[in-house]
Amino acid sequence: MSRPDEHSLVDRLLIGFDEALRTCVPGSSHAERESPGQAQPEPELDGSQARHIAGLMRINHTGEVCAQALYRGQAATARLGDVREAMEEAAAEEIDHLVWCEQRLDALGSRPSLFNPLWYGMSFGLGAIAGIAGDRWSLGFVAETEKQVCEHLEDHLQKLPEDDHKSRAILEQMLIDEEKHGTAAKQAGGADLPEPVRGAMTAMAQVMKKVTYRL
Repeated sequence: MSRPDEHSLVDRLLIGFDEALRTCVPGSSHAERESPGQAQPEPELDGSQARHIAGLMRINHTGEVCAQALYRGQAATARLGDVREAMEEAAAEEIDHLVWCEQRLDALGSRPSLFNPLWYGMSFGLGAIAGIAGDRWSLGFVAETEKQVCEHLEDHLQKLPEDDHKSRAILEQMLIDEEKHGTAAKQAGGADLPEPVRGAMTAMAQVMKKVTYRL
């Protein structure tokens, strides 16, 4: 298989478009690992509980769409080959999360966010900018992103009904994986982002969560 830097510009554009489609179109991605919730019993939920859980899982699904776009954008502009490969490996691992959330939404009779193509495009652009800024900043961006993702996963674990062990198992494994990615980015030399940048990331995430919970 050829290395990414051996591809022509047209090849990279086509690969990027294919990756975007597979991320945003339900059923297009396949997980390497079985969903952690597979062995858990389906809880008895009333309508409001099912809608609430679906809203939370839709947010988490969109978070994974954004993670895919961020990593792909950073990989497209990263200067060091090992950093680019690390971004692509992390994106591949995050596909499991994407599929698990999608499966859970389907089981709840719901669907992913209608705005996922928009979130993907915005996140890809942010990732590309971070990559252009330099690998230390790009890795720092990953570390801060994963830190904020872990915070909202912990928040969602508190908001789930106690007997929804299926959703809980998924989020718990996602939390483990996200913490690993964040730690790896810091250890690889990720810089601490300035406070205004961290604040802007938090504000954008809050807007995304409010919109995605329902749509």
